[in-house]
Amino acid sequence: MATIEILGVSHAYELTAPTSFPHTLVFIHGWLNSRGYWRPLISNLSANFQCLSYDLRGFGESQPNGKTDFAPQGTSFSLDATKNSNFGNSFDSVYAPAAYARDLAILLEQLNITSAWLIGHSLGGTIALWEAAYNPSRVQGVICINSGGGIYLKEAFEQFRSAGARFLQIRPRWLSQLPLIDWFFSRISVARPLERHWARQRVIDFVVADPEAALGTLLDSTTEEEINRLPQLVSQLKQPVYFLAGAKDKVMEPKYVRHLASFHRLFQYCGENVIEIPNCGHLAMLEQPEVVAAHICSIIAQYSQPQQSDGEVKENITAPDAMPSGTLRERFAGDN
Repeated sequence: MATIEILGVSHAYELTAPTSFPHTLVFIHGWLNSRGYWRPLISNLSANFQCLSYDLRGFGESQPNGKTDFAPQGTSFSLDATKNSNFGNSFDSVYAPAAYARDLAILLEQLNITSAWLIGHSLGGTIALWEAAYNPSRVQGVICINSGGGIYLKEAFEQFRSAGARFLQIRPRWLSQLPLIDWFFSRISVARPLERHWARQRVIDFVVADPEAALGTLLDSTTEEEINRLPQLVSQLKQPVYFLAGAKDKVMEPKYVRHLASFHRLFQYCGENVIEIPNCGHLAMLEQPEVVAAHICSIIAQYSQPQQSDGEVKENITAPDAMPSGTLRERFAGDN
């Protein structure tokens, strides 16, 4: 395991060997997860792409030790892309998605990764979107997996935040030894049960997550202000942004994925930038890694074409061939 210090916190990461492809694929995990969930997907991609995965601050093996200075001193992190958009106060909390995007910007700089495609799961997708806004010179595109939103439903979010806070209180170390705990974690939020070793990993990540980070990310990513910012953020991005949704995802339902995707120019009235994966829940990278890998390759291939005779790269905003037909004919507003 390699580590690198970011603003006083040692971050664990894995970086595969470089390839002839000029951009690195950077994988950002979701809430209460860790970098290990990307390994099946990376094993399908690393022959053609250099891949970076890391543990977010407070999760996996990126655990804080004592008080941490989170002031963004000594970095080249730039807010130029959003300084006129009232996004600056996103840094008020060290657990907001924008603050995690700052961590990522420093990680990319320290690893000398100058060009990247970001691939984020759930909360990691939101972090990827923030990073694309803040770091447009490094970020070539974003692929969000089981990630969407942008609609604040007051009662539903209040219930979710309250239930999540209670859920986090039940995390004794001996929890991983309870009978049938693997059975529970192998089935929660997925369309089909996961293999036992992934269930065990989910238990471990749930138990070891830093209490302050676990609660802080839950609360700071689900405020009314934060949720309502997302559509504006997506609408401003110049890079290509695609969304992979699980057809049976009950955590982030496809209609909410389509809603957020519709604010990007690639949506094109019928969801050109949304790919719905059949028989898939909230952990697409574990449930169907080969399918997800194929979609990633198809998406990136569209933006890796040879230069045209006029010296410009032709941008193709047509959906990938692998996108199922007939599943995304209407905008979110037309579904109600």
